[in-house]
Amino acid sequence: MQKKLEDFIIGETGQILKVEGEGRIRRRLFDMGVTPGAMVTMKKKAPLGDPIEVTIRGYELSLRKDEANLVLMEVEK
Repeated sequence: MQKKLEDFIIGETGQILKVEGEGRIRRRLFDMGVTPGAMVTMKKKAPLGDPIEVTIRGYELSLRKDEANLVLMEVEK
């Protein structure tokens, strides 16, 4: 099943299929290791859902809600 990283629930894991967006924001995500094929686990969400904390490539990363909305994931079953 595919869904955006923003829609993951705590503890859910998946693989990045595609990073949408253009220009600087896409490049910034790539520089942080958010690239197709990487495995991501949702760790925490702020009370209002922004920001979120994920584990990717062995480290903790905080993303804004609008950044997480650009990442299309395949949910691991």
